[in-house]
Amino acid sequence: MAAAEIRGGKGVKKHLKRLPAPRSWTIARKTDFWVLRPSAGPHPIDASVPMGLILRDMLKVCASAREARHVLNDRGVRVDGRVVTDPKFPVGLMDVLSLQETKANFRMLVNTRGRMALVPIESNDATWKLCRIEDKTTVRGGKTQLNLHDGRNMLLPKDAYKTGATLKVQIPDQKVVEAYELDKGAPVLVTGGQHVGEIAHVLEVQRTRNPRANTVTFTEGFSTDVGKVFVVGKEAPSIRMPEAPAI
Repeated sequence: MAAAEIRGGKGVKKHLKRLPAPRSWTIARKTDFWVLRPSAGPHPIDASVPMGLILRDMLKVCASAREARHVLNDRGVRVDGRVVTDPKFPVGLMDVLSLQETKANFRMLVNTRGRMALVPIESNDATWKLCRIEDKTTVRGGKTQLNLHDGRNMLLPKDAYKTGATLKVQIPDQKVVEAYELDKGAPVLVTGGQHVGEIAHVLEVQRTRNPRANTVTFTEGFSTDVGKVFVVGKEAPSIRMPEAPAI
């Protein structure tokens, strides 16, 4: 292997400078030169935050990357009910983070500034998460495989949900508790654009047959493409929105 590849020059990059780091991260840009780069995982780099950065810079449970590794090695940090020990593990939208030592639970959302933010939740809310259906395919035996926004796949005996709908899923066993369709009146979280981080209500879904994206119009008087819409309930949001500024 060439030296440049070891340093990350031609292959997969292993380092990330603070200044060009995703704007969705709440970090100081000029205090240090480098910052943790998320490893390949369930979320893209601009829609997730590495676990080590969360512990050090967002929750402030440790003062350095080394201390963050010690905290993770104690196996007391869980994401979606599963132990995480990798400081570069990407935590993204709707992921549930639990700290066993303090019994604290958080849900990762996006705030009105377009930045990833942790919202404290109760222990009973930490047993489930919301997953948006990105795509679906029919596999052998006539079963339907759902591809969800957090990288997981779910195999169902029949085709029961539409693409763009949201499933309320128990974690970590992935049992579907409830489904929220992208229909008129549904409350959604806007995940991008000028109204990022806001809760809006669907007025109409305009579906096209051309390469242009489908658009969603809201009763609040604006519209956006369907890829920036995340259904969060039927008549009211099922997620707990922050009453105070999120972390």
